[in-house]
Amino acid sequence: MTDTEFEERNRAAIKSMATDTELSSATQEWFNKSYRHEYSYHFKWMGLPIIQYPQDIVALQELVWELRPDAIVETGIARGGSLILYSSLFEMMGTDGLVVGVDIDIREPNRQAIEQHPLSERIEMIEGSSVDEDVIRQVAAAIAGRESVLVVLDSNHTHEHVLAELELYSQFVTRGSYLIVFDTVVEHMPEGSYPDRPWGKGNNPMSAAKEFLSRNQGFEVDHAITDKLLITAAPGGYLKRVSD
Repeated sequence: MTDTEFEERNRAAIKSMATDTELSSATQEWFNKSYRHEYSYHFKWMGLPIIQYPQDIVALQELVWELRPDAIVETGIARGGSLILYSSLFEMMGTDGLVVGVDIDIREPNRQAIEQHPLSERIEMIEGSSVDEDVIRQVAAAIAGRESVLVVLDSNHTHEHVLAELELYSQFVTRGSYLIVFDTVVEHMPEGSYPDRPWGKGNNPMSAAKEFLSRNQGFEVDHAITDKLLITAAPGGYLKRVSD
């Protein structure tokens, strides 16, 4: 079987899988149950907690390898595993890629762990609200001159905040690259799944992404990614820039 035949066979299988409603229902049920056990908190990337589902980690790796961006911006640093993921990919590709992480509160133990990591030289951290004008200026300055930029949004998950991030950070995404919105899955979760959080059904990253897409024709959902993953925290959240 040639590489082309292999890829065509995979595409056909993924397309068929995406229409399997029984499998989709089982996947969502599994997601709902795994969430109760804080499943995404159980994994590390090169020593630091990444707080992502493994399938999304693989999807990020595939995108970075394919697109070879020279800058990745992520809102929401948490414990730093995602920043290390991007840095490690840049290191393996042998590029001078820059990783910019933004968080409203970079806790000192997390900052130290990131700064002490062998790949920290590729990382620039900015503390402040991701939608603050000064923070946006700092991000713009950090990636100035970079030709290919990918953006990941994974901070406050309310509709208002994510919509503001989408409007502000979409300007940095280069044509052909992606604006990835995590935790759109909140819309599909059972009522009461987030009793201590200000987001839920109708007020989450998915509702924000839909409003953003309704008035921004330069982006479209890449369903092929999540059709393949099935298990993902970002259904409908991999937004590809198709025009300027």
